[in-house]
Amino acid sequence: MLISNSSYVPPQSFILNGIPGLEAVHVWISLPLCTMYVISLVGNLGLVYLIYYEESLHRPMYFFLVMLSLIDLFTCTTTLPNALCIFWLNLKEIKFNACLVQMFFVHGFTGVESGVLMLMALDRYVAICYPLRYATILTNPIIAKAGLATFLRGVLLMIPFPFLVKRLPFCKSNIITHTYCDHMSVVKLSCASIKVNVIYGLMVALLIGVFDICCISVSYTMILRAVVSLSSSDARQKAFSTCTAHISAIIITYIPAFFTFFTHRFGGHTIPSSLHIIVANLYLLLPPTLNPIVYGVKTKQIRDSVIKFFQGKKGRN
Repeated sequence: MLISNSSYVPPQSFILNGIPGLEAVHVWISLPLCTMYVISLVGNLGLVYLIYYEESLHRPMYFFLVMLSLIDLFTCTTTLPNALCIFWLNLKEIKFNACLVQMFFVHGFTGVESGVLMLMALDRYVAICYPLRYATILTNPIIAKAGLATFLRGVLLMIPFPFLVKRLPFCKSNIITHTYCDHMSVVKLSCASIKVNVIYGLMVALLIGVFDICCISVSYTMILRAVVSLSSSDARQKAFSTCTAHISAIIITYIPAFFTFFTHRFGGHTIPSSLHIIVANLYLLLPPTLNPIVYGVKTKQIRDSVIKFFQGKKGRN
């Protein structure tokens, strides 16, 4: 069917269908998701407040951690309240422009999160390989500029997505088999060629995901070489321990991200759509939920600051 651009009118709204085949248990699925969302809100807001409150945590590593916590909060908040409305209230309709806005923020924030993880790897590289110059290399202006550059990269590369979607004619169904407006889930409803969307999506994945992973890999290769060259086993163990929380955050973020990316483009009909949608939601919820816990457990300075904070509260009471 040929549709002229002049006569085409975009759909007024889409229907977010939730998790297909599991409609009967939507309420039960929502309970762990809601619990994770509450944990992520409390954990990340608490972590940001703790770093602001405790002067001993006013260091580059923890400034990057504040960036990560704020991005995690924004990312899960763009999708989960909407998903809960689908599960609890059966409110599935989303306006066309609202769908595009949600798509932009979801992909924009995940792109920024990847960049922040890369900056944190560079922070660990400088801290371990150049400990005496750490404070002079990673000054507050440098941290601010690096954070701003990462934010702008994520935002600018995602701006074309809504416009690439808006140009497409949607003459098939308006039902999106998902809990939020994911780029590939939306464009698959189009009755025109989506080749440009697919190519640009792959290009963005290369410019953000592959580039960041390469930087992280190079950083940890240099860290490993520096740590192995240390003569003291205690020094090696201490150096490795400063990286465990960040390595955990990388694993929590990138494994579900890669699963979601590749199944959308190459999974075809081999992977059930319900599994893909569940993992896609966990991809946005797991990092915000687990990162504060991982950093709280693995980082001694944060543990000590939490104890000091509550002891101070108890003393004042």
